[in-house]
Amino acid sequence: MIDALIAGKLYARPQPHTAKNGNTFATAKLRAAIGEEALFVNVIAFETGAVAALLALDAGDSVAVTGNLTPKVWTAKDGPARPALDVVAAQVLTPYHVTRKRAAVGASTRHPED
Repeated sequence: MIDALIAGKLYARPQPHTAKNGNTFATAKLRAAIGEEALFVNVIAFETGAVAALLALDAGDSVAVTGNLTPKVWTAKDGPARPALDVVAAQVLTPYHVTRKRAAVGASTRHPED
């Protein structure tokens, strides 16, 4: 397995699913820009926090995921083989999380006279 951190924008709204054992998981498709091109990353999350973070987002939202990555190849309808990535997301970071962490750090470093 490859441990990865990938950032991009959600291609579509993440989808909730329920496994046969009753556990909830989420899937999403992330579009990661590579210059003028884009690479699509299939994301699946099982961790409760990662699932909740993904499901709070919508298509076009910025997101970063970290987890185990598996490179894949798929064949387009017009014939050429194209790269793709599958990630089992352990953590999901959104602009909301960054803002909240910055506020927490700022509050803890402020002096009472500020």
